[in-house]
Amino acid sequence: MDVRLTSEQRQLRDAAAKLADDLGPGSVLDLDDDSRVARLEKAVDTTGWRALRSDGASGVEVAIVAEEFGRGLVDVPFLGPVLADDLRRHLGDDQSPWAVGVGGEAVDARGLDHAVVLQDRKIRAAAVGSGIAAADLTRRFAELGEPGESLGELSAEDADRWYALALVATTADLLGTSRGVHDLAVEYAKMREQYGHTIGSYQAVAHMLAESRALIEGSISVLRHAAWAVDELDTAAAIQAGKVAKIYCARAALAICETSIQVHGGIGNTWECLAHVYLRRALASIELFPVSLKEIDLGVS
Repeated sequence: MDVRLTSEQRQLRDAAAKLADDLGPGSVLDLDDDSRVARLEKAVDTTGWRALRSDGASGVEVAIVAEEFGRGLVDVPFLGPVLADDLRRHLGDDQSPWAVGVGGEAVDARGLDHAVVLQDRKIRAAAVGSGIAAADLTRRFAELGEPGESLGELSAEDADRWYALALVATTADLLGTSRGVHDLAVEYAKMREQYGHTIGSYQAVAHMLAESRALIEGSISVLRHAAWAVDELDTAAAIQAGKVAKIYCARAALAICETSIQVHGGIGNTWECLAHVYLRRALASIELFPVSLKEIDLGVS
C-alpha cells in the first residue's frame, strides 16, 4: 500500500481541518453556544461529507474527515450519519442524514429523527427517541425505538465491510482526539510559567509530551493501514486491521488524554479545561464497536 495521501485527499483534510478550527468549540462554554452550533451544522450539511460513501469515497477519506472532526471536537452529527449512509447506499433511497443504531441506542443523533440499524445483515429503520445522559459532551446519544420491518439485506461481504468501516471511523475519531488534546497540552506548556520559565522548558514535561507525540505517530500508521484495508483487502483482513488499530489507538488516546490533564496541573481537573471534553469523547469512541485483546490474538497485552 501507498500510505501517502493523494492531492485530493490532502485538500479534503485541509477543508475538514479548517471547518473544525473555524466553527468547532474553542472552550467548554462554546458547547452551549446555539448560534455557533447552527452555523457548524449548516457548514457540515453543505459539504455533503455525511454521504461520503454514497458519493464513492474510500475508507481513507471517511477516516480523514472523522480524524479532523475529532481533533476539533466537532459537535454536530458526522460519525452516525456517515455510517448510516454506508448502509443506506445499498437501498437506493434518499440520503438525508440518519443516525446509526448501536447497542440499542441512537448514536450521534443531535437533530435527527430516524436511525438505521443492522441486525443479522438486515437493514431496519427505527425512530430516535429522547436523549440519554452520556459522558460525551459533543455527541448526542438517544433512545432507539423498536426497529421496524427490514428495508433490505446486505451480503455477508457488504456487512463485514461496513463493520470494518465502523471500526476505522471510530478509530479515526480517537486519533483526532489524541491530536487535539496533545495540541492543547503543548500550547499550555508554552504559555504556563513556573519559577520564571515556561513549564515546557522542563525535561519532565517535555518528555511526557514527546512520548505522547510518539504514540500519535504510531496511531497514524496503524489507522492509515486499517482505513486502506476497508476497500482493498478481503473482509477478514480488513476487520483484523480495524481491530488492531482500534486497540492501539484506544490505549494511546487514554494515555495522551491523561498526560494532557497532568500537564495542565490543577486546572486540568476543572470544568473549564477542554482536556476533559477530549477525554469524554475518547471514552465514548472506545465503547463504540469495542474490541478486546483476545479478539486480535497477537500475543500482546
